[in-house]
Amino acid sequence: MAYDHKIYRALPGEHNLTDYTEACEELRFESVERQFSWHSTGRLNIAYEAVDRNVMEKNMGDSIALYFSDGAKDIRYTFAQIKDLSDKFAAVLRKCGIKKGDRVGVFLPRSPELYISFIGIFKTGAVAVPLFEAFMEEAVKDRLGDSGAVAVITVTELLERIPREALPGLKHLFVVNESPDHPNVIHWWPEVEKSDALPIEWVDREDPMFILYASGADGRAKGLVHVHGAMVGYLITGQWVHDLKKDDVYWCTADPGWITGIVYGFLTPWIMGVPVVVRGGRFNAGDWCATLADYGVSVWYSAPTAFRMIMSGGEELLKKYDLGRLRHILSVGEPLTEEVLEWSLANLNQPIYDTWWMSETGMNMICNYRCLDIKLGSIGRPFPGIGAAVVDDQGSILPPGQIGNLAIRAGWPAMARDVWNDHEKYEEYFKIKPWFISGDAAYMDKDGWFYFQGRLDGVINTAGERVGPFEVEAKLEEHPAVDRAGVVGKPDQLRGEIVKAYIALREGVIWSRELHDQLRNTVKTGLAAHAAPREIEVVAAIPLTREGKVDRRVLKEWVLGLNTGQPK
Repeated sequence: MAYDHKIYRALPGEHNLTDYTEACEELRFESVERQFSWHSTGRLNIAYEAVDRNVMEKNMGDSIALYFSDGAKDIRYTFAQIKDLSDKFAAVLRKCGIKKGDRVGVFLPRSPELYISFIGIFKTGAVAVPLFEAFMEEAVKDRLGDSGAVAVITVTELLERIPREALPGLKHLFVVNESPDHPNVIHWWPEVEKSDALPIEWVDREDPMFILYASGADGRAKGLVHVHGAMVGYLITGQWVHDLKKDDVYWCTADPGWITGIVYGFLTPWIMGVPVVVRGGRFNAGDWCATLADYGVSVWYSAPTAFRMIMSGGEELLKKYDLGRLRHILSVGEPLTEEVLEWSLANLNQPIYDTWWMSETGMNMICNYRCLDIKLGSIGRPFPGIGAAVVDDQGSILPPGQIGNLAIRAGWPAMARDVWNDHEKYEEYFKIKPWFISGDAAYMDKDGWFYFQGRLDGVINTAGERVGPFEVEAKLEEHPAVDRAGVVGKPDQLRGEIVKAYIALREGVIWSRELHDQLRNTVKTGLAAHAAPREIEVVAAIPLTREGKVDRRVLKEWVLGLNTGQPK
């Protein structure tokens, strides 16, 4: 494989990470622990490090922690206000009998209450279960049921998606906005306002902090257990990858229903005392540009889909806004193309730094850094202290230029510690010792830069959101017109990939536009809007493996227009 990738030279400047090679030789994660209060006090809770410490030790109580806007309202919260409200919400949880280790669902749109609720849950020692606001009833039921959640925090508009009758363990339902009376519904704000703060619950570094459900190719969302000690990885990547400094304003556009929106959406910057911007509502290119300008965002973490949507607004769009404070842009979730990089250099006077990591890894793992050149198409080099390689199915390291399994040497601080209720599934990640097998395909060049080549297990990444093909297939096959379905990701210039479904109809069924819309809606209402196929193609039969499973290799060849010898 040739190494003729275009190179973008490192920019001069005072970066937190100045010498990558030296950092790789010298970094020990144990040394990062000295930056936390618990290293000397022995009292540990991520909520203290992210919020309370800024108020009680760093004299930052009056500093802004959260800028929130949704087009209708513009609210700012200081660290002292976040501390006070999260203290009170933690007291509300305790009054309801919720204690250390209990699971609490967070099913909210982006709003100040979402972030306050997370911190309040952590302060009780309970475990947050994030739920993406687009999830429909079945996805919500599966995640709350599997985690054994005893409570969930939501809004009136999402109440109907929580099947309480199917969740006997769900004892408490908190609603943060006005809601008609329901049995056992607790109104968030009135309860918080009348509560008195209680002392924080100290935990061990290996105690669970949140359980994040990630889609798998087998259709079952797996609950990845992340622990309080992961903050060690958050802090050092915030310093060296995101280059965060005390006068920054930081905007990570990811939803906290996903790992990026939790780890880098608020926990990492708050641990560093940096204010975050949160934009509610749907994406609008003009609104997002205005958000960058109005809050003086200096560090921006987003996805290629968002960059391309802003690009589609044309050069005149950016000319309306002063983005002079923007000094560092990072990308995640999907491949970063030359078109997007060149647009950023031409219009924002700086490159975009790609990052690779996963729900399972819990922190940035392979990245581009401000002190290093960027190679077009590369996800970068391993974070200092991280051992990464491309290995074959037996665990042997492959030479440069050969595609294989992207693998990480086990043992980094933010690594998911288990799969909830399924330790056997967790062990599958480590079936080739000592490697964590990511499920991604990649190759490495002779200089040590890595190049992502897609998912090995068929999981679809559409606009930065992961979709398990099996659960989409199962939902399509619930429709009486469908005999068999096969789902695959199709490359798309805007979204990275779209969900494409191949279906074999039952005998006598006639294909129609109406049936097409019914199938899309079946997935949209049963799973989530982002999982609904954007293309549906009728075929004579779905290709199967010898074991009778959908042959995703053939589907991929179909979607890429390759001649497989298997007729559609």
